[in-house]
Amino acid sequence: MFRIRCIHDAVLPVNRNAIEQIQQIIREQFSDMADYKVREIPEKLHNPMKFNFRSVLFVCDDRKGGVKGFALFSIEPNLRFGFLDLIALSSTSKGGGVGAALYQRIQEECVSLGLDWLFFECMTDLPQDSTDKATLKENKARMRFYERMGARPVIGTLYERPRKANFNNAYFLMADDLDSGRELDRETASKAVQAILRRKYKKTMAEKLINEVVDSFTDDPVQIRPSTYVKNRTPHIYPSVPRDKKIVLCVTDGHAIHHIKNHDYAEQPVRVSSILEELDKTDLFERVQRRHYSDKHILAVHDRRFVNYFKEVAMKIDPEKPLFPDVFPIRKNVGKPKNIPSHAGYYCIDIYSPIYRNAYLAAREAVDATMTAARSIEDGSQFAYALVRPPGHHASNDSFGGYCYFNSTAIAANYLSGYGRVAILDLDYHHGNGQEDIFYQRDDVLTISIHADPNFEYPYFSGYKEDIGENAGIGYNLNLPLKRGIGGAEHLKAIHKAIKKIRDYKPDVLVIALGLDTAQNDPSGTWNLVADDFHANGLVLGALNYPTLVVQEGGYDCSVLGKNALAFLTGMWSGFYQQ
Repeated sequence: MFRIRCIHDAVLPVNRNAIEQIQQIIREQFSDMADYKVREIPEKLHNPMKFNFRSVLFVCDDRKGGVKGFALFSIEPNLRFGFLDLIALSSTSKGGGVGAALYQRIQEECVSLGLDWLFFECMTDLPQDSTDKATLKENKARMRFYERMGARPVIGTLYERPRKANFNNAYFLMADDLDSGRELDRETASKAVQAILRRKYKKTMAEKLINEVVDSFTDDPVQIRPSTYVKNRTPHIYPSVPRDKKIVLCVTDGHAIHHIKNHDYAEQPVRVSSILEELDKTDLFERVQRRHYSDKHILAVHDRRFVNYFKEVAMKIDPEKPLFPDVFPIRKNVGKPKNIPSHAGYYCIDIYSPIYRNAYLAAREAVDATMTAARSIEDGSQFAYALVRPPGHHASNDSFGGYCYFNSTAIAANYLSGYGRVAILDLDYHHGNGQEDIFYQRDDVLTISIHADPNFEYPYFSGYKEDIGENAGIGYNLNLPLKRGIGGAEHLKAIHKAIKKIRDYKPDVLVIALGLDTAQNDPSGTWNLVADDFHANGLVLGALNYPTLVVQEGGYDCSVLGKNALAFLTGMWSGFYQQ
């Protein structure tokens, strides 16, 4: 079994490991390739403008990170073509469909980006160009493969002999119309060839020779050789969204057991189903099965006594009778609480959040789903969405409240911080006090919250501008409180302030606590964001190009909840892939 994925950077360990294996494959199989070109592959991903073309690296690997093959691909968006620089398999992965899968993924990328042509070079299969029978046999086999994929050689030009020194190593320019049936007109071909030769041979090919090759394209349309080896090719079927571009989706499918039937309890099971109903209308998501994770991830951010209390009391009380805390100590230096129901107020910050058996089970499942989504980021996915309930961003190190029990966002962020710097952006209407408390003294996780001013809104005692962190965490907590009744423009302005802070921090991973209670007419908020605003917010955040985990937090108007969630997520997707 293998998968194909796009590598966007050399930041996460899974990507660095893959690039190192790719570089080794190149050194073993392309001995004539200058080593500096091998070393510059990571820079091509990070600094594409330096190389004139935007580089895309696809890797075929197994779940243990073993690279079976790769394809390095360049994009010229203005001329609307792609150029396949290299495609190669590891010495242990010949056959098995890896090469075809990589090539088809390149074709899909071209189509998804709106490109018209895919070009590349292939050694000719002409007897006069190769005196070695074994080499000629290999060249014919390679040409047969490419014909089967849909590419054929351009003929009637000087391209196959751009340098006389390479007479015994002649290359065809291969052209793939991406199953469009279009003809290759002279103007398109000339501009593409000029760009390719100047980029590929800028150090070895004189300008005069480049011009001679370009001028040799005299036919209009350009001649493309009929298929020699494959007579009845089946066209490739292009998916609307390539699999590795889909947003990984993990859902707390057992969340509905957590159902408080009090008429004023807004955090209801229908929240998840209303979002899923909209997501299922698109082909943008790939749902993955939730996995179970050990309590050590919860205990890494939550106090053990709090966790033990919540679990033990939840499992002891009547599963049909939620326990709403009603007595709260003024200060916490009143002595250690006992694991009995009457002491629930010691760990709770409000009267809205009950303890009962299913609350614990659902919160535990939300952690597992969020960790599953986080693990997909660790494994190389670009975007993941944890659609979970109950929410978590009001749960601090040793307390719960605001419908939140375990802080899934913080648990995932803490886990990902083991692989690099993490930035959390909380977009819920209410302050993300849980993340602030958990990371307040740390500099490896930046916490930012855009929320309603705590002078008038829950949770009241946190979220002020002057709260900037303590000790090592000074300067790594940013609160952006906003007034009542704002609309999308004011909210987007705050997001741009957050983006500046995030860019200055240079995180390796972005975690977004997605509250949708910022929407117009949400019962828990006063703001007026509509679907277009959520899409605009997602667009600018996706354009940051960071691996991103989105975790569902608040949002209680189910008539628009799914529409707004989809608008934000499609905006993010577009921001990254279509900017």
